[in-house]
Amino acid sequence: MRGVYDLEKPEQNQGTYAKVPQPIRNDGAGGYDTGPRDIMRDLENPDLLVPPETDAGLLSNMKFSFSDTSMTLNHGGWSREITVRELPIATTLAGVNMSLTPGGVRELHWHQQAEWAYMIVGRARITSIDSEGRNFIADVGPGDLWYFPPGLPHSIQGLEHCEFLLVFDDGTFSDLNTLSISDWFAHTPKDVLSANFGVPVSAFNHIPSGQVYIYQDKVPGPLENEKVQSPYGTIPQSFKHQLLAQTPIKTPGGSVRIVDSSNFPISKNIAAALVEIEPGAMRELHWHPNNDEWQYYLTGQGRMTVFAGNGIARTFDYRAGDVGYVPFATGHYIQNTGTKTLWFLEMFKSDRFVDVSLSQWMALTPRDLVRDNLHVGPELLDALRKVESPVVKYPGFSYYPK
Repeated sequence: MRGVYDLEKPEQNQGTYAKVPQPIRNDGAGGYDTGPRDIMRDLENPDLLVPPETDAGLLSNMKFSFSDTSMTLNHGGWSREITVRELPIATTLAGVNMSLTPGGVRELHWHQQAEWAYMIVGRARITSIDSEGRNFIADVGPGDLWYFPPGLPHSIQGLEHCEFLLVFDDGTFSDLNTLSISDWFAHTPKDVLSANFGVPVSAFNHIPSGQVYIYQDKVPGPLENEKVQSPYGTIPQSFKHQLLAQTPIKTPGGSVRIVDSSNFPISKNIAAALVEIEPGAMRELHWHPNNDEWQYYLTGQGRMTVFAGNGIARTFDYRAGDVGYVPFATGHYIQNTGTKTLWFLEMFKSDRFVDVSLSQWMALTPRDLVRDNLHVGPELLDALRKVESPVVKYPGFSYYPK
């Protein structure tokens, strides 16, 4: 491994560890770090400890782990979030990682932001209505998405232990600051509640004193028994999408499933892609010309270099549970650096998913212009791809730290 030295040598003695990573390149650049340090953190971030020689300049931090956030614990489940408070560069989107117990409820609520969600494990029931009184009730499972437009009320209830990712189209949004039915009741005079619903004031003697947020309830019955018929019908555009049931774009190195308003019509504020990268493969060099990219890593480990122009580039390492970020139109790639398949979500504050492939751009540009610009020959020019391949893998290639 790059930057690792043997502690059996007296001059490198650091205690009981057999090997400790050091900020030293193979060419000798750098030196030993003998001061107080978090060795496990350094092992997780080899490209911060020993950046590739091609890194240059400084960029804002583009990584934050949900493991470094504070948990909100309730009877019925838990939540944790990453907003601009934790990751200041991430201004377009914020994320919440939430889990519900069997029967646990994320209470009836709404917010000014759109909510896009990916079910990681388990099953849940979601409910909502629109402004015309049309309702929506559905069950979601692993790999399913849901989307609630801004301002529409909704709820989530665990049918079994479940965990999911919520993404909101505002980097400053906190899920603890939603508009909740319990909070509104608690801050409305009971005589007003009585007049609104046409029941005695005593009907509200036991309402919550503030926002409930998450609470424990019993597991609901089968969906067909729980559905409520609205005189106005059901919502015409489904709030649910089965992403894993979608036919992927298959490549030699993995796959991509793209979901936006073209195949999930209700999702007008957030577009996404679920990317699979096999060991030894990478999400090709590319950029997105429509908005910043917010990433969530589901399995495996990888690294990403972000190129910001003017000679500036920086490399970050990611593992399952991490959030990554890429500013608008900056070049980047994601490389699988582990021995298992890397899965991650890339999301955008947009109604459509769009990207530009470096290889495709070069292939569709006059050959002589590319040759003279980069001083390259037929070996590269003949390999350029006119058809985009989002994930690439070539025989004999594998990742080895240098």
